[in-house]
Amino acid sequence: MTRHIVPDSRNTCGTARRACAGRCATPLVVTLTRLGALAAVSLAPATITAQQFVRERPPTLGAPAPLTVPAVRSARLPNGMALQVVAQRELPLVQVIVSFPGGSRLDGATPGIAAFTANMLDEGAGTRDAATLQAELAFLGAQLQTGADWDRLFVALKVPVRSLGPALDLLADVVRRPTFSAAEVRRQRDLRLATLLQQRDQPNALADLAFNAIVYPAGHPYHNSAGGDSASVAAFDSSAVRAFYTRAVRPERASAVIVGDLDASDARAQLARRLGEWAATGTAATAAPVTVAARRETSTRVYLVDKPNAAQSVITIGWPGVDRLSPDYAPLMVMNTLLGASFTSRLNMNLRETHGYTYGASSRFAFRPVPGPFVASAAVRTNVTDSSLVEFFKELRGVRDATVPDDELQRAKAYVELGLPGSLESTSQVAASIAQLATFSLPLGELSAYATRVRAVTAADVQRVARQYLTPDHATVVVVGDLSKIRPAIESLKLGELRVLEVKDIAK
Repeated sequence: MTRHIVPDSRNTCGTARRACAGRCATPLVVTLTRLGALAAVSLAPATITAQQFVRERPPTLGAPAPLTVPAVRSARLPNGMALQVVAQRELPLVQVIVSFPGGSRLDGATPGIAAFTANMLDEGAGTRDAATLQAELAFLGAQLQTGADWDRLFVALKVPVRSLGPALDLLADVVRRPTFSAAEVRRQRDLRLATLLQQRDQPNALADLAFNAIVYPAGHPYHNSAGGDSASVAAFDSSAVRAFYTRAVRPERASAVIVGDLDASDARAQLARRLGEWAATGTAATAAPVTVAARRETSTRVYLVDKPNAAQSVITIGWPGVDRLSPDYAPLMVMNTLLGASFTSRLNMNLRETHGYTYGASSRFAFRPVPGPFVASAAVRTNVTDSSLVEFFKELRGVRDATVPDDELQRAKAYVELGLPGSLESTSQVAASIAQLATFSLPLGELSAYATRVRAVTAADVQRVARQYLTPDHATVVVVGDLSKIRPAIESLKLGELRVLEVKDIAK
């Protein structure tokens, strides 16, 4: 059983990873990489010299491999469920993702209910309690994941093709017949309340919570944490969870993706057998229109959160960003790649490699149906908090004020394009890519069209979107650290109005 809650502004590398510089890897990948490196060292000729390894000079990237987009077959079940199927015969595996739009945007007056409901789906389903369900999944060699982010609630299944039928039976129970037992709801509620309490001692979480609450005022769907707050979670019970489930988890809202060792007709038949007769009752949930505007500072404003004796300061700089359907999506991705979304980005090379202030500095746009934030962030040594802020603003202004050199532009474009084939290698990756298209109602041709648009990005495009979407003179700056050590130096920078926030008002 795997939980997946994506809170606030860190979505791509886990819940709050700041030191990854956009390149997080699983422990297995890291292990294999290190083993491969050791083997290479032992077998390499002795002619390699230190002159060949210059940290300040990024390695030359090869030509991007041709992007082969898999063929997708579309269908729809009689109850309205959309179905996308990709036959991928290389391995005897099948990946299934069933998604429901809205996610935490449907929370409304009950922050955290979408994520909590998603996590309750496999805590007992059909005639099985949580332990029995997990035992049967393990016996089949299947992995089941449930979760919610800002945009969707989902159930994902990965299973050997030989066990597909009985595993789909379990998935159908999880989706259609969750029990939401009072005892399990209480247990999960207590665990969630403990997690919320722990956030008060986590600088990364405090920075995220503070930043979102500032940039997105009360009434905006992104104001609250996707995980909820103590007051809302404490009120969750079986009836509240079931009421949300009935509104949000419905066949006519569902989109299913099946990728693996089966053909389209077989996939449709398998899904129709388990979910084709599923009928919803009551009124479907819809995301309320956004009536509260995100906050755009008239000048830079600095918010400090005190963490006495902290060895590091967590810096977050940002402002409201842009939605996923923006026509500037491709140039923004290229621009942000050279700014802070790769290991060799300007922010990381400056703060990590040149100055040694941090393990990793990064930036990202949170592309959502409603404009999510742009965030540049790092955890830095306490004694260089002020110097780190100076370097952050230097790089944010630099990409706006000067034309990007051609070699840097080509490297950023190659970095983006080189990553595309790898995002379609496994059944899980293909399914996730297609499911993401469905989340934003993008056409299937977007996968190949995106590569073409990336190749077409020019230096003028990069500077244009940097000037349009980067606003360092109107930034929200959140710093979590030991104020007795960092406040005087930050004040001396005169970045803008300074305010102090209390932890109790942030982590509620």
